[in-house]
Amino acid sequence: MQRCLNLIFVLCLVVIAVHAQNRYTTRYDSIDVERILSNQRILTNYLKCLMEEGPCTNEGRELKKTLPDALANGCSKCNEKQKSSAEKVIRHLIKNRSNDWKRLTAKYDPTGQYRKKYEAQYNIKA
Repeated sequence: MQRCLNLIFVLCLVVIAVHAQNRYTTRYDSIDVERILSNQRILTNYLKCLMEEGPCTNEGRELKKTLPDALANGCSKCNEKQKSSAEKVIRHLIKNRSNDWKRLTAKYDPTGQYRKKYEAQYNIKA
């Protein structure tokens, strides 16, 4: 009986580990996205990081690492907070920093397939 319980416990740990691998880290979910978007200097630094034109913070490195996968998979590994933040950033860039939006999409979405999808999903036009 004890051996069976140990096996079940190990299987539960494996299932939890596999599920955790199918999600992005939540380490940076507490970041105030609104504060970043309202601070031109900080936002510019993040954009330079993503465009490989400047240094990256830990958060910037994580974003740069996960961005291609998130775009390709519709943010399927994102939690609700991350999805909400992504929408805020996309809306802000399109409305307030359209040149940066164009540069980012040229780098991370050269064919335009993701841009069209997200603009339609969020009902916005660039």
